[in-house]
Amino acid sequence: MGFASRAFRLRHPAQVVVLAFATGVVAGSALLALPVARAEAGHASFLEAVFTSTSAVCVTGLTVVDTATYWSGFGQAVILLLIQVGGFGIMTLASLLGLLVAHRLGLRTRLTARAETKTLGLGDVRRVLFGVAAFSLAFEAIAAFILTSWLALKYDEPLGQAVYHGIFHAVSAFNNAGFSLYSDNLVRFAADPVISITVAVAVIVGGLGFPVLFELRRELLTPRTWTLHTKIVVWMTLILLVGGAVAVTAFEWGNPKTLGPLSIPGKLLTGFFHAVQPRTAGFNSLDYGEMNETTWLVTDVLMFIGGGPAGTAGGIKVTAVAVLGFMILAEVRGDPTVHVHNRRIPAVAQRQALSIALLGMFVVVASTLTLLAMSDENLDRVLFEVISAFGTVGLSTGITADLPAQAQSVLILLMFLGRVGTVTLASALALRSRPILYRLPEERPIIG
Repeated sequence: MGFASRAFRLRHPAQVVVLAFATGVVAGSALLALPVARAEAGHASFLEAVFTSTSAVCVTGLTVVDTATYWSGFGQAVILLLIQVGGFGIMTLASLLGLLVAHRLGLRTRLTARAETKTLGLGDVRRVLFGVAAFSLAFEAIAAFILTSWLALKYDEPLGQAVYHGIFHAVSAFNNAGFSLYSDNLVRFAADPVISITVAVAVIVGGLGFPVLFELRRELLTPRTWTLHTKIVVWMTLILLVGGAVAVTAFEWGNPKTLGPLSIPGKLLTGFFHAVQPRTAGFNSLDYGEMNETTWLVTDVLMFIGGGPAGTAGGIKVTAVAVLGFMILAEVRGDPTVHVHNRRIPAVAQRQALSIALLGMFVVVASTLTLLAMSDENLDRVLFEVISAFGTVGLSTGITADLPAQAQSVLILLMFLGRVGTVTLASALALRSRPILYRLPEERPIIG
């Protein structure tokens, strides 16, 4: 029985991910429901506690109450802990699942790297975990030091408060959570390059994924030796950041309620900042509720795509979108197989990318229809909210707290699915693949 249980767990690691995150949500909800977690007398409602706990564990950032004023120091510390555990847990589990999928029969006390991509070298599980933890804490410490120093020197915050705010926002940024201890999020720092760039860099690095970060640490100056995975993630990240920054800046340039009053350097900085945040970070230095609908649509696309696999970002991931793009290009060219940088994309990866993208679209459409039926909000705002929850982004046009309880419950489910869904689905699809010893007769339906 014990051997069977162990074999079952090894063959279905996705269940461990789901159980771990569900346990974290329940534990966080219980702590946030305590009277000591609330700044004022009384305790948070069941929905407020569950919504906030889910948002923190799934590193989303959507809120139904003001984090800065509603929660006490204890409550904010619980949220910070949940963000760190959720971000570290998903990065570790996603990385380990990736190794497991590549070499599942070799998972004992050591995990071997993928022979083709060499994303991570051969190493003991403990060493992999230590590397993830060490990098996370080191980068968060550097970001926290910069933010703390600037808040104390530039904005005259008391040292203790500056340290607290610096650590909280560094952890929130690196883990792509988007929680802020300022009631206006980061609007007051819209034109501040130190705060904006520090937060943006932390978001970008956290969203690349640890397989990419480990490889860049070894071979940053030799891009020719990068694996295909790293090349795809880095180039897709650059394309989305540049394209997003140009689009947001152009569409909001003359908007008197967003970029309009800022100087040209301020507009460029803020436009770039808001191209970074839809990578599933969720911070905002502008009021999204006052943005143009064209900007909302651009943000919808960026949020749905998300960041890199095995990192803190959500969405369907840049690799899935890239593979779909390569598939279309190969079909247009009439190529029988998909080739990228002198490498062939296997059919199983193509099917996984297509499955994840289509299922993600189905979840978004179904959830949007559900929320439209439950609330009086218009399509643009509801779609934005749904994609933000599913992509674990945390951006909002300002309707989260005004939605009815049943609609907020849908968002809770979306945040959970968005965080664990793509990872577990990808691993489940890979682990379920099996050789077929026969071929059925071929019949081709009419396409188009």
